[in-house]
Amino acid sequence: MEAAGIVQRRLLPRPTRTVYELTKTGVALEPAVVELGRWGAKLLGPPRRDEIITVDALVIALRSTFQPKAAKGVTVSYQLHIGEIALNASILRGQLSAAPGTIPDPDLTIETGPALRDLLAGELSAHEALQEGFVKIRGNRAHLNLFVELFKI
Repeated sequence: MEAAGIVQRRLLPRPTRTVYELTKTGVALEPAVVELGRWGAKLLGPPRRDEIITVDALVIALRSTFQPKAAKGVTVSYQLHIGEIALNASILRGQLSAAPGTIPDPDLTIETGPALRDLLAGELSAHEALQEGFVKIRGNRAHLNLFVELFKI
């Protein structure tokens, strides 16, 4: 991918040494990758025990499952903690921004695990997820219902 001009290598100080970043050509692939993610999300089952889930995979999952029609005119921010992973999703007037890490003062903080997939697939309601302890939240519960509508498999 580096030779094709999709990514470029950059050296950082220790302990991280080398990172790869998308070039303009690589960034142009994002719509295709998101569409492939939408297609693939419908075929996903629960994660296997040995499967490693990364923050980047979760960010792409949010971008892939985002429902722009449901987000029309919506402004809301979410912080997600999935195991040890922290990521965020902010929607400003219907436009999604999703990234690794935390944000100050999100409208809703969601703590969960593999149940996130079931929640987004509609196999588990927000009410059931909270009642069964699969999801914990800090913030307005109505924002959890909105989250499920905004990010749907």
